Amino acid sequence: MTPAAPTSKGAATRDMIVERAYMIAASAGLEGLSIGPLADTVGMSKSGVFAHFGSREDLQLAVLDTAALRFGEHTLIPALKAGRGLPRLRAIFANWLDWLRRDRGGCLLLTAVSEYDDRPGPLRDRVLMHHQRWRGELVRAIDMAMAAGELRGDLDAGQFSFEINAIALAVQHEMAITDIDAATAHGQRMFDRLLLGYLVQPQPQPLPHQD
Repeated sequence: MTPAAPTSKGAATRDMIVERAYMIAASAGLEGLSIGPLADTVGMSKSGVFAHFGSREDLQLAVLDTAALRFGEHTLIPALKAGRGLPRLRAIFANWLDWLRRDRGGCLLLTAVSEYDDRPGPLRDRVLMHHQRWRGELVRAIDMAMAAGELRGDLDAGQFSFEINAIALAVQHEMAITDIDAATAHGQRMFDRLLLGYLVQPQPQPLPHQD
């Protein structure tokens, strides 16, 4: 079934459906989306929902793209106001922790990785695309800090971005089973200690010559 061409009213309805679907997926995962219950939630028939999305997979892809857009708007866009280098990298991570705190650790993008890591298809491809794009943004921020002389020149930016991502995964896991404030604090300390190991160490100054 082919979705109807968007109109002003149709686009508003589509956005409303995606918003409700996003709320469901945030707690139940993308696989928790079902057209029937969703249609009941938005007060539409199944055929009405299908008029905007040709399939359940199309709806899931739209929700996934919405999650990626909101994640970027919450984490990356505000961080661009910070200076290039460590201020921006620190702002990105702080915003990431705030994103996890806001969603109580239920980051749809991170959850989607575990949902589709072993399920080839369009959804896995889209998850991988968003994940690689985000890792690329982290690498870019790290490269800027290296160019500014704030991080070691021999640093592997890809490895560092992997480690930062691992911290976020640990924080999300911790938030699911313990206090959110404690999980956030643990994540921040872990990031600070990791960063400390990559900082350019100031060179010792020679002692003044004495005759």
